[in-house]
Amino acid sequence: MTVARLPLFPLNSVLYPGLVLPLNVFEQRYRALMRDLLKLDEETPRRFAVVAIRDGHEVAPSAPGMPDATALPERGPSAGFGEDPLQAFHPVGCVADAATIREKSDGGFDILATGTTRFRLRSVEASGAYLMAETELLEEDEGEGAGALASGVMRAFRTYQKRLAGANERSLMDEQDLPDEPSVLSYLVGAAAVLDTPAKQRLLEAPTTAERLRQELKILRTESTLIRGIPSLPAIDLTRQPTIPN
Repeated sequence: MTVARLPLFPLNSVLYPGLVLPLNVFEQRYRALMRDLLKLDEETPRRFAVVAIRDGHEVAPSAPGMPDATALPERGPSAGFGEDPLQAFHPVGCVADAATIREKSDGGFDILATGTTRFRLRSVEASGAYLMAETELLEEDEGEGAGALASGVMRAFRTYQKRLAGANERSLMDEQDLPDEPSVLSYLVGAAAVLDTPAKQRLLEAPTTAERLRQELKILRTESTLIRGIPSLPAIDLTRQPTIPN
């Protein structure tokens, strides 16, 4: 078991290993996080832990939305996450490696990071300028039958894309655009499928690649059947161009 202490960045979405994560950082607690990452030696990975918020939206006063103008704003690293921040987050997240951190004129940051490794949250600490997490890094276990399941998911995903975009004859992605590696394929499909956060989180938490692919196969077949029965559904932009995992 590998344990790592990492800065925590809660989001309203799920990050998968191998997928790119662009971020616009504007809250003070996360600005402080990015400033500390920039202080690291160039040879040191600028890593932080991304975790999805359980209720699907953050209620911190600086979050987008319409806060109560009469309420006193909460302060501190755990603002908006309750007395026990650990309970506000899903238990499994993904480590992000920031390749680019660019400070803007207003003091915010534009970040481009990539998901690397899944982790399980063990504890959350709120004693500093931002949340810190003790994480247990999770190895990817392929599981039995992942190769065969990957072939089925690949075919089901092509059908899903075509029906979602209303294509008739040709697939929206050439054969070489989908990875052969079962784990990479499983995360790419999980990210590209039009699912809500709880569904994407269940895929992230799957104990093996094979189990994740098994869940995706069921989802893709069900969604394709539903889309076929509702031809008036609008096309989704992500299906109009190849989806690249990194």
